[in-house]
Amino acid sequence: MSSTPAAPRYFVPEPSRHPALAAFGLFFVILGAGQWVNGVSWGKWSLAFGLVWFLGVLFQWFSQAIGESESGQYGRKVDLSFRWSMSWFIFSEVMFFGAFFTALWWARSHSIPALGNLDNALLWPDFKAVWPSLAAGATGSPAGTVEPFRTMTPFWLPTINTALLLSSGVTLTLAHHALLAQRRGRTLVWMSLTVLLGAVFLLVQGYEYYHAYHELNLKLTSGVYGSTFYMLTGFHGFHVFIGMLMLLFITLRLGKGHFSAERHFGFEGAAWYWHFVDVVWLGLYVLVYWL
Repeated sequence: MSSTPAAPRYFVPEPSRHPALAAFGLFFVILGAGQWVNGVSWGKWSLAFGLVWFLGVLFQWFSQAIGESESGQYGRKVDLSFRWSMSWFIFSEVMFFGAFFTALWWARSHSIPALGNLDNALLWPDFKAVWPSLAAGATGSPAGTVEPFRTMTPFWLPTINTALLLSSGVTLTLAHHALLAQRRGRTLVWMSLTVLLGAVFLLVQGYEYYHAYHELNLKLTSGVYGSTFYMLTGFHGFHVFIGMLMLLFITLRLGKGHFSAERHFGFEGAAWYWHFVDVVWLGLYVLVYWL
């Protein structure tokens, strides 16, 4: 949103093809992913086609929205609707991660202890009904269905990533203050640094996964510990990737002269999302790596 005078009325967009086309692409994404994980060879091509199609639709959709914003068609009421929409979207993300955190808690506090009852003790006398990170050697299953593995500790890769994300939150806040002070050059510097920190986070996490898989034998199939570890950290990494792209495009728009100290919700919405990602990581860092 630039300094172009905003329309005083509520902007009513024309009928759009974008939602239907986006749903079309997502259909092939889900179809392909479901087939690929079940060993069907064409699944990966369906997934790739759906992703390319979906990203192309998003590019057109966002380009249209940016053009409408920069031409001054969005007024105060549209800005308010954007804020409510982003707020509800982040709330849905809170519920999303809340479900996985609850699964982690339930497995640790209820499912694993329940497997240590008398009946199971007679069937599997070598089974240790304790969370793997709390007892050495409690990782393999007596039946051999889960290979022995080592758990991931907070030192040092997760701790480095924590420092990276917390630092990115600081640089993003500095960029916001620079934008409010109408220091566009300084805003671009801080935003570029924020995007760089997000990219480094993903590289470190990629190396962490390589280390876990090849040196710790920790895989998605490593029992409930492995599945919750990769589901929580993997989905968070995907959100970091999405947030980094959002910040990258906001940075590119800043370079084109978009946004002003008075009207910059596109910047704010991306910043809200990034701070949410930071908070989720702090929960992961404590509950997954330390406990």
